[in-house]
Amino acid sequence: MKTILTVLLIVSSYVSFAQFGAPRPEQKWKAKWVTVPEIDGSSAGLYIFRKTISLNDVPENFEVYITADNRYKLYVNEKLVSVGPSLGDLENWNYETVDLASFLQTGQNIIAVKVWNEGKLKPVAQFSWKTGLIMQGATENTEIVNTNESWKCAQDKSYTPLAQKIRGYYAAGAGDLIDMHHQIKGWETQAFDDSSWNSAKPVFEEVTSGFGFRQRDGWQLTRSILPQMELTKQRLSATRKSEGVTVPDNFPTEKVAVTIPKSTTAKILLDQTALTNAYFTLMFSGGENSDITITYAEALFDNNGEKGNRDLIDGKTILGRKDSLVSDGSINQVFTSLSYRTYRYVELKIETKENPLVIEDVYGTFTGYPFELKAKIDAGKEELNNMFEIGWHTARLCAVDTYMDCPFYERLQYIGDTRIQHFVSFYNSGDDRLAKNALNLMDYSRKPDGFTLSRYPDTQNQAIPTYSLWYISMLYDYMMYGTDPDFIKNKLLGSRQILNYFINYLDTDGSLKNVPGWNFTDWVPQWRFGTAPTSEDGSSALLDLQMLLALQSAVELEKNAGSKEFATLYSSYANQLCETIKSKYWDSSKTLFADTPEKNVYSQHANSLAILAGLTKGEEAKKIGEIMVSDTTLAPASIYFKYYLHLALTEAGLGDDYLSWLDIWRKNIELGLTTWGETSQVETTRSDCHAWGASPNIEFFRVILGIESDAPNFKSVKIEPHLGDLKNISGEMPHSAGIIAVKYNNSGKNLKAEITLPEGISGTFVWKEQTYDLKSGKNELKI
Repeated sequence: MKTILTVLLIVSSYVSFAQFGAPRPEQKWKAKWVTVPEIDGSSAGLYIFRKTISLNDVPENFEVYITADNRYKLYVNEKLVSVGPSLGDLENWNYETVDLASFLQTGQNIIAVKVWNEGKLKPVAQFSWKTGLIMQGATENTEIVNTNESWKCAQDKSYTPLAQKIRGYYAAGAGDLIDMHHQIKGWETQAFDDSSWNSAKPVFEEVTSGFGFRQRDGWQLTRSILPQMELTKQRLSATRKSEGVTVPDNFPTEKVAVTIPKSTTAKILLDQTALTNAYFTLMFSGGENSDITITYAEALFDNNGEKGNRDLIDGKTILGRKDSLVSDGSINQVFTSLSYRTYRYVELKIETKENPLVIEDVYGTFTGYPFELKAKIDAGKEELNNMFEIGWHTARLCAVDTYMDCPFYERLQYIGDTRIQHFVSFYNSGDDRLAKNALNLMDYSRKPDGFTLSRYPDTQNQAIPTYSLWYISMLYDYMMYGTDPDFIKNKLLGSRQILNYFINYLDTDGSLKNVPGWNFTDWVPQWRFGTAPTSEDGSSALLDLQMLLALQSAVELEKNAGSKEFATLYSSYANQLCETIKSKYWDSSKTLFADTPEKNVYSQHANSLAILAGLTKGEEAKKIGEIMVSDTTLAPASIYFKYYLHLALTEAGLGDDYLSWLDIWRKNIELGLTTWGETSQVETTRSDCHAWGASPNIEFFRVILGIESDAPNFKSVKIEPHLGDLKNISGEMPHSAGIIAVKYNNSGKNLKAEITLPEGISGTFVWKEQTYDLKSGKNELKI
């Protein structure tokens, strides 16, 4: 069978490359990549680029393409227009498309770009070749902005990246150490004199070889499919504590001066009251040589290293990411962090010398992917509404130019996290561009052996084999809920290569054995580093079940968008594995699937995936579900894996009990979190913001309201509500053709259902095992 698979892969590779994978013709860039002369392009630094252009009139459109390494901020006539580029790798380096028209004026216009490189302290997600900038007009009329030697540039020597000392694994990059004595001020203004600056230096020499194609190392440019990120001014909410200074009552909610006397050490603890991602701005005057330390934290810590209730501050200290400033004594000094900071609490520590320092203002500029909330749910329950709002806030903070596990500690796009996050996007916003971007990036991460990395972009090449299998399920998810019917087709070669890698580790019975790498399943206290139990021969129910789910997803992908031959092949592997799992792990005496063939350890995880894979149905599945809820000896699903547990319990016929399964989310709320924590150990969890815990934002619609896609690209809808004791509930969710709206009145004996489907969309309604047809438009059912 492996020989057949190899032949199929060779044939499919030829077809796929012929259709989708041919070398991409290089964009004809007339602009040049430029840098600052006489710098080490791989070292850390902050650089300023400027160009003045003259316009006789303001055009309706003025599109430009722009990107930089590592990052840039683009200003037009002193206004921040774009921050980027969106993350990629050197072979797929994103450039942004930005319309400058609304920022331009008749006459002289100043285009100014700040570019920075964090060097060895850059985030783990940040690829880099060397410091550089390129901007090009999208049309002949806008090519006056093209980067070349006509641009002026200089190094801002005030900046040094600041290494961070943060407990736990930290991967989100450096802080900013800024000495205001060396800061270039006013560089984004028309009045600034740049006559002494150098001309920008081209990064590449023009070399042509082989059929006229330019052959060179460096960035291979690709147009970002993402919109510009949101930038919204956001004031902090309260001063919680101050030492060494008197703080006005209306600080920081309003712009008001705070004076720190000379020869003073002052601390001011500010509270945003809800976690945020924001570019932090501090405006101050005077205080020459004063040291300012800004510390950002999700929560404060007690003497035992626990966070406890996040609203409480007494007896606690702040530990977190830091920026450090040195004042030059002038008026109206301004610091804005180069990258966004994640914080609920911010401590300002100011140590003045011979002169007082005046804080003029402090605020943030919120940033994130510009998701728009288009979903609604109304059950007359404040708790449910609160959970929905917290989940949406969590999802937003874990989505900027990629999905990410957490915005404070890592900012890395893990497949396991992203699978839940992209469902939140489907159900709450209907915007699937970030999901497509994620699937593209994960596809780019595939290694020569075929498997994907666990997270991407990732300069550390972390491999979690189970996440590579989840990627195939994510492709199936997109096929069912995404808006682009052609998107999946050019991903099938990758999914085949992934499966081919894992098939090499199948034993004769079809079971996976000894798959190398970190086979993470969930953060379970009983498991070492989140790895499910494995027998001495290297087999594990969790690995086999994930392989089965991946094969089942691949069968559907191939049937709908690929090859019947591959669908048949994967079906044969899946059928064999189904029988092997049932014979190898099923324990009839306990009515449970064990984690290993020895049948001495059991988990909610294995039994959840067995139900989702269809290995058990009907009364047997219901019995397993009841045991999973009641038996406390089973290894418990964390807040992350409860997504799969809840889907399995619903599939087993227990969905009416859904609201009783939410205790971990209730605990988060009781402890003052404004986003969902990383693990179920809420008092001590490392991260306070992990969107893999936002699954209720899916389940409110998928389980309670019962709305699911029943055909590729959501062309058909299946609605099977699980209302429990809820008497009246209504909700809406986005669909590519409009809005799906439902309203239920449940007396216990009778159900009145009002269901509105978008034009051209039909489906079925299921209630108490009876099925009813739904048409587009308004449907009224009395059952």
